[in-house]
Amino acid sequence: MALRNHSTITQFILIGLSDDPHIQALLFVLFLGIYLVTLTGNLTMILVIRTDSHLHSPMYYFLSNLSFLDLCLSSVTLPKLLEDLLSEKKTISVEGCLAQVFFVFLTAGNEACLLSVMAYDRYVAICHPLLYDQVMSNQLCKGLVWGSWGLASLNAVIIVLLAINLDFCDAQTIHHYTCELPSLFPLSCSDISTNISILSFSTIFLGLGNFFPIFFSYVHIIINILSISSTTGRSKAFSTCSSHLIAVILFFGSGMLRYLMPPSGSSLDLLSSLQYSVITPMLNPLIYSLRNKEVKTAVKRTLGKYLQYFRQ
Repeated sequence: MALRNHSTITQFILIGLSDDPHIQALLFVLFLGIYLVTLTGNLTMILVIRTDSHLHSPMYYFLSNLSFLDLCLSSVTLPKLLEDLLSEKKTISVEGCLAQVFFVFLTAGNEACLLSVMAYDRYVAICHPLLYDQVMSNQLCKGLVWGSWGLASLNAVIIVLLAINLDFCDAQTIHHYTCELPSLFPLSCSDISTNISILSFSTIFLGLGNFFPIFFSYVHIIINILSISSTTGRSKAFSTCSSHLIAVILFFGSGMLRYLMPPSGSSLDLLSSLQYSVITPMLNPLIYSLRNKEVKTAVKRTLGKYLQYFRQ
């Protein structure tokens, strides 16, 4: 990738989360644990959904794709963070930085689209149960997933092409633990007004553009659930949506805060980034498995099969 910035800067320095060696050691253990839990949880969800025939439905098809995206999103930032926590020299090349920006936008944008698709799936399942199999066909499900990839890819390419044209001056210190576009803007001596406008439009388009369908889907879902006379039926309907609703709040709340608010270099920037790119990918498998009897039963079945296989 040929960069068109005319500066001589070839790398950035990442400030990270702390410059205290003792705290860095503790943070390394903490984030290594988080990364291992994220890998284990999401890989387990993918394996169980793919191998258990009881989970071969549109809802779990989307959930397996969400687990794959969570694996990718956490792998974009956490390995570099772990490396920097053990290194005295916390640097990243300009090319590596822009690659990180691209993959963050690709995976996070894709996840925003997929969460919207999952809300539509729940809407059809609860509000139009008799038409569910007809509406949520295999072809439509695959089309929605590939559409999410296409939209997120296009958005990521546009953002990175604009970032490539930035001129970076003498400042090369990023007050963050990873490369995110808002953190790069203060380092540029180019006119960034166009970039900020496009980033804001991108965030609103992918953020609010996916949040509003989720909101209206849940308005119809709640109205429908309240009309159910059976307490058991209402409870079952709410339980199928609660996990998704928690995932939406965790992801959209921190993601929108990070990309719509101007970068301040404060701890709020770090916390919002950690929330959507590190904590949420770890929590999603736990949220969907602990609150879903079908997933818990499938996990037990799958583990039982593998234990039986190894005993033989």
